[in-house]
Amino acid sequence: MKTILSLLLICLPITLFAQTNTQYLEGAVPLKDGKVTFTSEISIPGLSQKQIYETILQWANKRFQPDETFNDRVLYQNPEDGDIVIGGEEYLTFTNTSFSLDRTRIYYMMRISCLPEKCNINITRIRYWYNEARDGGEKYTAEEWITDEYGLKKNKQKLSRVTGKFRKKTIDRKDYIFNKIESLLK
Repeated sequence: MKTILSLLLICLPITLFAQTNTQYLEGAVPLKDGKVTFTSEISIPGLSQKQIYETILQWANKRFQPDETFNDRVLYQNPEDGDIVIGGEEYLTFTNTSFSLDRTRIYYMMRISCLPEKCNINITRIRYWYNEARDGGEKYTAEEWITDEYGLKKNKQKLSRVTGKFRKKTIDRKDYIFNKIESLLK
C-alpha cells in the first residue's frame, strides 16, 4: 500500500505539469477578417472621453519610447476623436538561464479608441523575429504561427511544441497590456 501511495505522489506533479492551461487553447487567438486581432472593451463609469484619453496618452508616451534596441512609439494621436495608435516592439522571453537565452522580438500595432466612460483596445499586425542573431533570423506573422491551426496540436488539447511558446507568451503579453490599461483607468 505504501508503494502505491508513493508512486501516486511521485506521478501527481508530472500529470499536473503536463496539463495545458485552457486560456491558451482553442479560440484564445481570435481572427478578424483573417488577421489575428485581440480586442478588449474597458468600462470606466464616471470618466469623460478627455480624462480617459489623457491618462492613456500619458502612459503611452512614457511606455513606448524608441531607444537603441526598440523602435516602439506612439504613431498617431487625435484628441478630438479620442484615438491613439501605437507601434509596439519588445522581446518575449521564453527561457533565460545562465547557459541559454531563448526569445523573440515581437512587433504589433495597438489602437486605443477613447469614448465617454469606456475605451476599446485592438492589438493586431503581430509579427515575430526569432533567432535574429543567427543568419538574420526567422520572421513569422501571427497568422502563420499562433492561430489554432498552427499553435495547437491536432486534437486542440495542447500547445504545439515549437509555436505553442509563441502563442502562450503572446496571449500573456496581450493580457498584461489590457490589464495595465484597465488598472490605469480604475
